[in-house]
Amino acid sequence: MFWKHIASAILKNRLIIFICVLALSAFMGYEASKVKITFNGGKVLPVTDSAFIRYAEFKKTFGQDASSMVIGIKSPNIFDKDVFNDWYQIGEQLKKIKGIKAVISAANIYNLQKDTLQHKFVLKPLVSGLLQTAAAVDSVKQQLASMPFYKGLIVSNDGQSTLMAITFDDKIINTPFRVPIIKKINQLGQAFENKHNIKVHYSGLPLIRTVVGDLVAHEFSLFLSLSVVITALILLLFFRSVFPVIFPVLIVILGVIFSLGVLQMMHYEMTLLTGIIPPLIVVIGIPNCVFILNKYFHEYGISGNKMAALEVAVERAGITTFIANVTTAIGFGVLCFTNSELLTQFGLIASIGIMGTFALSLILVPIIFSFLPAPRASQTGIKDSKLMDGLLATLDKLVHTKRKTIYLTTALLVIIAIVGMVRININGYVVDDLPQSNNTLHDLKFFESNFNGVLPLEVSIDTKRKNGVMNLATIRKVEKLEKLISSYPEFSRSVSLIQVLKFSTQAFYGGSPEYYRLPDGLEQNFILNYAGNSGKGTSGLLKTYLDSTHRVTRVTFEMVDAGSKKMNTVLAELQPRIDSIFNPKKFHVELTGSSIIFIKGTNYLLKNLYESLAWAIVLIAGVMWILFRGIRMIAISLVPNLIPLIITAGIMGFFGIPLKPSTILIFSIAMGISSDQTIYFITRYRHELRHSKKSISQIVSDTIRETGVSMIFIATVLFFGFGIFAISNFGGTVALGVLLSITLLVAMISNLTLLPAFLLSLEGGVDRNKIKGPDIDEA
Repeated sequence: MFWKHIASAILKNRLIIFICVLALSAFMGYEASKVKITFNGGKVLPVTDSAFIRYAEFKKTFGQDASSMVIGIKSPNIFDKDVFNDWYQIGEQLKKIKGIKAVISAANIYNLQKDTLQHKFVLKPLVSGLLQTAAAVDSVKQQLASMPFYKGLIVSNDGQSTLMAITFDDKIINTPFRVPIIKKINQLGQAFENKHNIKVHYSGLPLIRTVVGDLVAHEFSLFLSLSVVITALILLLFFRSVFPVIFPVLIVILGVIFSLGVLQMMHYEMTLLTGIIPPLIVVIGIPNCVFILNKYFHEYGISGNKMAALEVAVERAGITTFIANVTTAIGFGVLCFTNSELLTQFGLIASIGIMGTFALSLILVPIIFSFLPAPRASQTGIKDSKLMDGLLATLDKLVHTKRKTIYLTTALLVIIAIVGMVRININGYVVDDLPQSNNTLHDLKFFESNFNGVLPLEVSIDTKRKNGVMNLATIRKVEKLEKLISSYPEFSRSVSLIQVLKFSTQAFYGGSPEYYRLPDGLEQNFILNYAGNSGKGTSGLLKTYLDSTHRVTRVTFEMVDAGSKKMNTVLAELQPRIDSIFNPKKFHVELTGSSIIFIKGTNYLLKNLYESLAWAIVLIAGVMWILFRGIRMIAISLVPNLIPLIITAGIMGFFGIPLKPSTILIFSIAMGISSDQTIYFITRYRHELRHSKKSISQIVSDTIRETGVSMIFIATVLFFGFGIFAISNFGGTVALGVLLSITLLVAMISNLTLLPAFLLSLEGGVDRNKIKGPDIDEA
C-alpha cells in the first residue's frame, strides 16, 4: 500500500512536484558549479591514526613537508659559462615570484661564513651576478666541491647532473595559486632546454599532485560524456524510440548534478576517486529508468490506460528498484566504515548520489511520460528479438539439463581462482596511477637514478626532555642514525642539524673541507653560540631542525618511489636497528612525512578491505533476510555474487594486478551492484511461487525468460559503462573499470545459471505455504 500511495501522490501532484524538482536541480547545479579539484594529497589514513597524529604534530613543529619542486638537467656542460649563467638567471627570476620561499641550485647557492665581530655565521651567495669568464665559473665549481654539505644534493656524485630545488610558501602550496607558478617554472625550463638543447626534468610532490589534478579534471569531462553517449546508444538499441532514450539520460544527468552539489555542500573537493562518481551515477542510474519504463509499457499494453499504467509501474517497479539501489549504495557506503577521509568521501557521495538518482527516476519518469504521447504498440527493440529469445532459451535448457556441469565448472573456476588469489601482489606507488608514458613518471626516474629520489622522508627524534638534542652524546646518536638510513639505496643522504653543525664547524675554521665534522666538546659551545646568533629567531640557523625547546629534532631525506611492499620490508628492517641506537624507553624516533603516510595508508586500506567487504556481505545479507527469510535463501542469494569476487581476485593474481588503494575498492562495490540482479531474479521467482500453481521447474524457466532480458540489459550497461575507464590515464582507474566490468559480467552469468540451478536443486524442499517475507513483483 505504501508504494501505491507514493505512485498516486506523484501523479496527482505532478506539476507542483516537477516545478520543485527543477528548482532543487537549479540550486544543486549552482552548488555543483563551485566544485574544485583538490590540490592536496587525499587523506587515506584516518585522522585518529597514531601515525597521522604524529605527522600532524611534525608539521605543526617544523612546517609543511613536500613543499619543494625540483628541476634538473644532465650534461657534461653544466659548468660552461653560458649554461651556468642561464641556470643562475632561472633561479633569480623564480625568487621574485610571489609564493616562492627559496631557490637553491649550483648557481644559486649559499656559503656559510664566520662573522668574528658579531659572533655569528652569515649566509652569503656563492654567485651574486652573471659570471663573465669561464675561470670564474670554474672557481665556483671548485668552491662547491669544497662544501660537503651540498654533496650529492645539488650536484650528483658523478658531477654530470644538477638540480634546482624550488620551495613554495606553505600558505599557497595546497591552493590553486601554485598552478601558475608551476606553469612559469615549466616555461623557464622549456626556454632553457630550447636554447641549450639540454633536457630539463621536473618533479616533486607539488608538481605530481598538480599533474594528477589536471588529469582528473580532463577525465571528469571525458568519462561523463562517454558514459552518457554509451548509455544512450544502449537505450536506443533496447527501445528503438527517442523519448525512452532522451529523458532517462536527462534524469541521470540531473542525478550527476545532484551528486556534485552534495559534494560541494559537504565541503569536499574533487579527488581521483570522487572524480569518477558522475559516470558511475550515469551507468548505475539508467537501469532505474528502464525498469520503470518496462513496467509502464507492459501495463499499458494490458490496460490501454496511460495514467493507470504509470501508477502501477511506480507501485510495482518502485520497491524492486529501491531495494536494488539500497544494496548498490551499501557496496559504496561500507567504505565509510574505513574511517579513511578519502574513501569516506567517495563512499558517502556515491551512495547518496545513487539513492538521489533513484528518487529522481521514480519521480520524473512517471511525471514526464504522463505528458508525452501514449506508447506505441511495439515500444521495444532488442528485448523482443530472436537473438534474445534464443539466448534465454539456451540458458533455460542449460540450467535444466546441465546442473551438474554448472556446479563442476563453477567449482573448477573457484579452485583455479584461489590459486591465482595466493599470487596477488600487495603494492602501491606514490605515482602508481600515472601512465608509463607520462613525462612526470620519466622525470621521477631521472631524479631517482641521479639523486636517490625526491619524495620526502622525515625522521623526528624526540629526546623527551628540554635541551635534550644539544647533548653531545645525542648528537652522535643522530649522526649514527643518519649514516644507517643513508646506507640504504632507497634513501638519499641527509639534511639535518648534524649537517648544519658540521657546516658550521667548517665555517668556524675558515671553510677548510677537512673541518666538515661535528664540533668536539671544547668547540661545541663556541660554534653553537655562533649558530644561535645567526639569522632571525632564537635558534637562528638551527631553528629549521629544532623545536623551540630543543627537545625534538628532525632529519630530512629524499627517497625513491620503491613501492609499499618494498618499503614495508625496509622499514621493518630499520626499526630494530634504530632502536639499537635510540633506546625506545628514553627516546621516541618516528619515521614520518608524506611518503611514509602514503605507505601506511596503503597498509591501512588493505587491512580494511576485509572489514568493508565483510560489512557489505553482512548488510546485504540483512536485506536478503528482510526480503526472503531463511538461511538457505540467504546463502543461495549470496553465493552467486561471492564467486565472481573470487574469480576477479584470481584474475588479479594471474595477471599481476596488485592490490592497491584503487583496486581495493572493487570487491565491496561489485558485491553491492551484482546483488541487484539476484534480487530481480528471486523476487520474481517468489512472486510466481506464491501466486501460481506452476511447478518450480516452470517458474524457474519463466523467471529466466522474464527477468533475463533486464539482467542482460543491466549487465550490458554496466559492462560498457565501467569499460570506459579502460581509456583512463590512471592505471588504478583502468584496473578498477576493467575488473568491475569483468566481475559484473561474471555475476550476471552466475545469476542466470548458478542461481536458478540452486533453486531447482531445492525443488523438493519448498513449502509454498511457509514462504515468508514481503510479496514483491519484479518489473
